[in-house]
Amino acid sequence: MSPFIIFIALFVLVFLIRIPIGPGMIVASVLYFYLTPDILSSSPRLVTQLFLNNTMVHYVLLAVPLFVFMAEIMNSGKVTNLIFRFAEVLVGKKHGALGHVNVVASIIFSGMTGSALADAAGLGSMEIKSMVDNGYDPAFSCAITASSAIIGPIFPPSIPLVIYSMLSGASIGALFLGGMIPGLLIGLALMVYITIVSKKRNYPLGEYVTFREVVIVGLKAFPALFTIVILLGGIYSGIVTPTEAGALASFYALIISIVVYRTLGWRSFMELVKRTVITTASLTIIIGAAYSFSYIVAIEGIPQAMASLLLGITENKYVLLLIINLLFLILGMFIDTTCIILVFVPMVLPMATLLGIDLVHFGVVITINMMIGLATPPFGLLLFVVSGISKTPLREIIKEIFPMLIMLIFVLFLVTYFDSLVLFLPRLLGFS
Repeated sequence: MSPFIIFIALFVLVFLIRIPIGPGMIVASVLYFYLTPDILSSSPRLVTQLFLNNTMVHYVLLAVPLFVFMAEIMNSGKVTNLIFRFAEVLVGKKHGALGHVNVVASIIFSGMTGSALADAAGLGSMEIKSMVDNGYDPAFSCAITASSAIIGPIFPPSIPLVIYSMLSGASIGALFLGGMIPGLLIGLALMVYITIVSKKRNYPLGEYVTFREVVIVGLKAFPALFTIVILLGGIYSGIVTPTEAGALASFYALIISIVVYRTLGWRSFMELVKRTVITTASLTIIIGAAYSFSYIVAIEGIPQAMASLLLGITENKYVLLLIINLLFLILGMFIDTTCIILVFVPMVLPMATLLGIDLVHFGVVITINMMIGLATPPFGLLLFVVSGISKTPLREIIKEIFPMLIMLIFVLFLVTYFDSLVLFLPRLLGFS
């Protein structure tokens, strides 16, 4: 039997028995090298060299632990409470107000963390509890929380887009700008659905809020909200790089958490540093394992074979985008986002370039696909997160989330075939 077939079979087995994806890829790669003695002597050394040269010294990747660190700081109780309350006063007296608050809070929070899981785990428990306490169905509350959390890595900053930038060479500033309109469109689509369902189920109206209350809550939340200004303003003004902006925003978030909000003592600070290190280490293991995996895939000629297969089916870029959408939606349901970008994106990038698809547009489309996959049954990770924090049965959440997924896929279709939705802001500001 071919070593490559054994390699793929072992990788699938590792996935089925739920071994973490990083170690699973390492085990499969080591077995492949063992079964190919003709390249055993040079390949591991070459993979290590590629990993060190192209990843660990890649400046833009330094933004990843900084964004993780900032997400941990912003996940402190006082900051998430303030963001939730600020979203609440912005929404005001509307049908299904707390559902709208859920979406608005996710958009604001995504501008600070860029993480779907950070959103669902941080704001999620507060959003779900508040909605259930006010008469919303638990499953509906969980489904909205999972659906809105996908905005995190689409709206800047975004860890997946940072890694995609490293692979494709696309401008990280252009990618961040490109994700803004699609992120807002997803939020708008969910809010339309919330309005329809809330009227049908007679969910409660929000509270009437005076202008004075809006100002008071806004002033309290301003120090936290200013993190977004530092992060995005620094990047788009050209004053700092995305990595430097991540460092500045993290430092600022740390200062306001200690001095302004007083949510961080020494013990809690060390805990969040520990969580940041663990998360960063996990990502690094996945990145290293994915480089080994990608090297094996490359020497076996899989990208060329896939290109030949797909281009044999069609050379129409719109049909090809449809096929790639389906592929990445399915992958997003099962495989870690970082792994998908590092292993599978290099397989399809040459086709995108060959057919003249803009790499900024392509990166945003791929990211939206993977994020929708995170909320797609039966294995979408966000479903397990919201089910775990709310103790709501998964099957009930799945029933509620299907109509929301239709809305999300509709937005994905628009973004896929109307590239100006992605490229308008980068072109306007001279990034593309």
